[in-house]
Amino acid sequence: MSNSQTIGVAVVGTGDWGANLVRNFANLPGTRLVAVCDADAPRLAKTAAAYPSAKAYADVAQVAADPDIQGVVVSASAVSHFPLAQALLEAGKDVYVEKPLTLKVEHAETLCRLAKTKGRILMVGHLLLYHPGVQYLKKSVQDGSIGDLLYVYSQRVNLGKVRKDENALWSFAPHDLSVVLHLVGEEPVDVAARGAAFLQPGVEDVVFVDMRFPSGRMAHVHVSWLDPHKLRKFTVVGTQKMIVFDDMEASEKIKVYDKGVDRAGQVVSYGDALTVRSGDILIPKISLQEPLRLECLHFVECVRERRTPLTDGLGGLRVVKVLDAAQRSLAAGGAPVKVEPLPQEVA
Repeated sequence: MSNSQTIGVAVVGTGDWGANLVRNFANLPGTRLVAVCDADAPRLAKTAAAYPSAKAYADVAQVAADPDIQGVVVSASAVSHFPLAQALLEAGKDVYVEKPLTLKVEHAETLCRLAKTKGRILMVGHLLLYHPGVQYLKKSVQDGSIGDLLYVYSQRVNLGKVRKDENALWSFAPHDLSVVLHLVGEEPVDVAARGAAFLQPGVEDVVFVDMRFPSGRMAHVHVSWLDPHKLRKFTVVGTQKMIVFDDMEASEKIKVYDKGVDRAGQVVSYGDALTVRSGDILIPKISLQEPLRLECLHFVECVRERRTPLTDGLGGLRVVKVLDAAQRSLAAGGAPVKVEPLPQEVA
């Protein structure tokens, strides 16, 4: 494909989040919003009226059959991600699926295999990996400026929208888990999760997830929609420095703490050999571009240049594997659940 080629895109599912995706793709350079698709007739009519140049399809089969469409965005309900993405990959389309990729591990594996067989791009909407704040965290881990990474923890809580069809784990944790796996750079050995359903039987409103990694690193994720605070925060602790990324901050989203514990040389008593170091706090300037726009742009570039996305199908599969292990641990009262390595033919 030439770099000048305009990429035709369709968005399937135009609800609250789908509407944001439609808006972005309609305004991206080098991109044409060819079609919008929704099984909900009134919603489709509303979206079609706002974007009269796009075709309005009620059925994904119409999207699959349209030769003007190269890339398709699936932002319908999570339960429909697998059948929709499967049909579109089978039809030879490049597909960007909102998080979570699927609700079952075997479904995510099937999509990864299918994309590989068909030579298609499969991207997952792990939005935070496109956030300049998270990119700063990743760079700090990679270039060793924080020393060795020891542990990461995140909080995504608020007194917010209570969902009936999915618990706080599946609704909120994909964001945090995608970031944790991205920063740590390995899959966990095991996952332990405890939670409680206070508002509706069988739908956990609050969940605490703990992960252990082969390197000895640890991570903890706390998600809840029953909380007095509104927090979207990551804390990354290294041997030399510690970083906090607070997405609720208007401008000072990243703070780097020059704090750590230094070991002295030859000292008889171990306790005496440790000294706490507390230096400056650095607030770096980071770009405040809309992460969703950056993510949409990335998808179009990957379609045009046949590149593997930053958040590819395998990344989506890894997150679904951790979610699945956490769900099984919840059901087992918090007992740790082992995470199996990726099947050879998928990895």
